[in-house]
Amino acid sequence: MTGTAKRPHSIRRHCSVTSVTLPLVISLAYPLSVLAAEGGTGHYLPGGIATLIDLAPTKQGWVVNPMYLNYSGQASASRAIPVATVVTTGLKAQSDAALIGGLYTFGQTVLGANYTVGAYLPYVWMDVEASVATPIGTVRRRDKKDGIGDMTLIPAMLAWKTGFWQFNAILPIVAPTGGYQVGRLANPGLNYWTFDPTIGTSYNNDKIGFNSALHIGISTNTKNQATDYKSGATLHFDGSIQQLLPVGSGYVGVGAEAFYLKQVTADSSTSTRLGDFKGYTVGVGPVLSYIQPLGKQTFVTEFRWLPELNVKNRLEGNYFWLKAVYQF
Repeated sequence: MTGTAKRPHSIRRHCSVTSVTLPLVISLAYPLSVLAAEGGTGHYLPGGIATLIDLAPTKQGWVVNPMYLNYSGQASASRAIPVATVVTTGLKAQSDAALIGGLYTFGQTVLGANYTVGAYLPYVWMDVEASVATPIGTVRRRDKKDGIGDMTLIPAMLAWKTGFWQFNAILPIVAPTGGYQVGRLANPGLNYWTFDPTIGTSYNNDKIGFNSALHIGISTNTKNQATDYKSGATLHFDGSIQQLLPVGSGYVGVGAEAFYLKQVTADSSTSTRLGDFKGYTVGVGPVLSYIQPLGKQTFVTEFRWLPELNVKNRLEGNYFWLKAVYQF
């Protein structure tokens, strides 16, 4: 990049946030998402923390972070998946979620790092269909439900910056604030807590407009007391590369994201008929972004499509993210 080579680096400092899910960040309350677990679900979603827009802030002030996610997927007709005590086969689901998040970065550092706190609240629309066993035989059943999902709290987000490099440590905690009902296929909430400590690093070269990031986390869950089911822990990796190109008064980013999630401990419940039910998912997809400086403020928007390419013991489908950030 020439002429405006210094602006991308300044924009990174002003617009980087974490989405938490994550999904999430990072860990967001989107049902029918990640790995095996109960209902083929989990709180962490691919694309939660992966790109420039997801990085922890390094400038004092507020960040507003609205997001939208669409996920649609299905499981094999021969694959049994438990959902709220109902054992299903041929599970199909679509989930839409709109979130609003807010972060605040303090002027004082902690352990030499910029310190941020925040929270995200989703509203979820679900449409779930599956075959279930009844006294008169197997029938096809469909449930639809919408409502507030599980809220993500971020009591600690740390960012250390040196030159082109930034190192992050984040602790998203997902609270079971969403609606949940035993026996219902479509539940906006998952009815358990999730703790998802995540660390990562990014490289942002302002001279050539190139940036990359890699984040690693492990999600652990409490037991769903309504079903006596405890979903296993999930190890997740998200990585990305992007190139920023000057367009008008802003920048267009073109790149790709890859993800890998693997359940590393078994599910447990009073019923063991489905075994340990471990699973995984991997995928890769394109990322497009636009960065617009607005004086001392910055507006960023990003679209990403993340198809799952290989899965086990879970739904297989596509994630479509639309994220925006306004920092002031």
